[in-house]
Amino acid sequence: MGDNSGIGEWQFCVRAVTEPGETLAVIGECPQLGQWKLQGALDLQCGHEGNVWRGTARLPRGKSIAYRYLVCVLVPSDGERLMEMVRVVKRWETHPQPRVITQQDSERTQCREAVDEFGLVGNLQHVERGWLTAETVIQLKIFGDEPIKMWKRRLLNKQVLVKVTPVNLVAGSAPERLAKAGELSLDESMDTLELSGNNGERSSWPITELSVMDEDDCEFRPQEQFGRVYKAGDFFLYQIQVLFADNVAYLVDFYARSQGSADEDVPTHVGFSYILPSVMKASEGQAIVPITGLRHQPIGQLTVEYLKVAPMANDECNMKEVYSRYWSHTWCGLDVGHRGAGNSFKMQKIGMAEIRENTIASLTQAARHGADFVEFDVQLSRDLVPVIYHDFHVIISMKQKSTLPDNDLLTLPVKDLTLQQLHLLKGINWPVPSKVLHFSAVDDGYGRVYHLEEGKDQLKPRFFDEDLEDHQPFPTLRSALEKLDEHVGFNIEIKWTMQLKDGTYELYHPFDLNLYLDIVLECVLKHGGHRKIIFSCFHPDICTMIRLKQNKYPVMFLTQGATSKYPKYNDPRCHDIHGAIYFTKAAGILGVNAHTEDLLRDPSLVQAVRDAGLVLFCWGDDNNDANTIRHLKALGLHGVIYDKIDQLACKEVKESIFLVEARGGERQKIAALGIQSLAQSAVESQGCGQESDEGPILNLAPTTSASGSC
Repeated sequence: MGDNSGIGEWQFCVRAVTEPGETLAVIGECPQLGQWKLQGALDLQCGHEGNVWRGTARLPRGKSIAYRYLVCVLVPSDGERLMEMVRVVKRWETHPQPRVITQQDSERTQCREAVDEFGLVGNLQHVERGWLTAETVIQLKIFGDEPIKMWKRRLLNKQVLVKVTPVNLVAGSAPERLAKAGELSLDESMDTLELSGNNGERSSWPITELSVMDEDDCEFRPQEQFGRVYKAGDFFLYQIQVLFADNVAYLVDFYARSQGSADEDVPTHVGFSYILPSVMKASEGQAIVPITGLRHQPIGQLTVEYLKVAPMANDECNMKEVYSRYWSHTWCGLDVGHRGAGNSFKMQKIGMAEIRENTIASLTQAARHGADFVEFDVQLSRDLVPVIYHDFHVIISMKQKSTLPDNDLLTLPVKDLTLQQLHLLKGINWPVPSKVLHFSAVDDGYGRVYHLEEGKDQLKPRFFDEDLEDHQPFPTLRSALEKLDEHVGFNIEIKWTMQLKDGTYELYHPFDLNLYLDIVLECVLKHGGHRKIIFSCFHPDICTMIRLKQNKYPVMFLTQGATSKYPKYNDPRCHDIHGAIYFTKAAGILGVNAHTEDLLRDPSLVQAVRDAGLVLFCWGDDNNDANTIRHLKALGLHGVIYDKIDQLACKEVKESIFLVEARGGERQKIAALGIQSLAQSAVESQGCGQESDEGPILNLAPTTSASGSC
């Protein structure tokens, strides 16, 4: 450091392997390092050593400063839509505890000579991909029954390679490109026209990567020059990062080569498709576009599904805390309360929970009996409030009779009712204001709401406790975050319609998916506090979006796997645990929440998930047995989700592991303060002439809990 004032120079020096167009930066907890905000990060410069990056900052002296390194792509201003440079995070250090310039180090007057290794802190390597700050991610999925149909006979028995290139639709660029396309010979690649930078280097922006859902290539990586051979049964997932999605089209180049050709043989360019931004207005959907030959004749058809992931409008994330892939080695065999205290609406009443599921009372009951996490379902009301409820529909009767003909019952989607309307549906006789429920006629002014299973059971209500506030159905997500003890973890399952294998959907959803998730995430980021929270969903795209939209909370992919108990989903990533592993690794999420039926059928799958470096939970009716729970924990499950945790949990002390660890952490702090106090007393004693040959004797052992629970 420099002078004797309160500010001195500190040199950051880090070794990192980078790709062309990437740069290093450092971010931290002081204003000079951006106060953990991305816009204020300090850029480093690559020196003559090649992979060593350096930078100097004037930092406060005499205080500890936490910091992290990140690898970025800097997108310069274009003077039109982009008025200032944008920093896109490609990779960053994600250790639970960041690097620290200690108070003693900050007071040094000599320049620092040590070289940090990017991602390596205390012999632990932690690096994750970035999240969305200003950019948008477009994913294009090619899979299913003949997504690429070639009509030309000469192409039917050839390998077809596919490559995707984003094309900026600025004035004049698209027509120019099409004009040049006609000048290409059959063995040239169209994508070479706009991919090189000013110095002939490959452009670093936009970022285009490919993941193939198999064991070898599931993680995203840059495409090869002529793309990748698509074979029947493949799942190609292209991910493109852009700044202005409404100005970008996607050129899909098709190449062909004879069966049995060597990989190094140059294929023939046979055609292309354009996917225009105008066909991708919604957050998700499907596009069917023609494949055009080089002489501008149609030679085939391409079917792709797309996903558009936008950054959160109100970004609550910074780079101080990150738990998106963090999992302590002590968190194993955790007890997770299914819908709180358990499923309360089973057709078979044996094993049914005695408290209404997905209520504050049910969640609290599970927490009181030692649940480490409580699992519950979240969806939006019509007025965009996150509420806790499992099913997509409720049944409403407009009369008080216990038996009614079908034409006197209404099955309504939860999404079509406002929060006020949902809170009126309490399962008891209640007056129904027609202006609230928007019904044109009500027989006698009274109605009743039933769960779908109660409807199957001849409208026999199963609960009569709705006069108690915490037993009310449809509690808000915010109320759960605020009311439950913060040491109980939340496993928040996002409810969203899925397409089944037969092409139908579980529900028609009018909400835009980006808006839907932003509302839920903003609620959790604002009110989550220090609670351990995991998001989960059966829809792989939602898992992807939650991971990309924020950098704090982990995500787990729910999968029902191979089963006859439920209808099969269309997306092949949902079909088995191996597919779930490939997707989870591609998305960079925490782990898999598997259907227990799969694990009991083939226990080796547990180790397959763990070998992939993933966390594994399980769910299903098979879990509602004490012996099965013990067996699953012995296999190495990180968490088991089951009903009636008050009866089946085998903990001697009914406390969550997070409460136990928090109490232990407090003891360590108290012990540390005691050590400091004793040391200070010893110094003072020596100053008063009370010297000791051996110095003070310090007891470093943690104190014992009065309850003996630790």
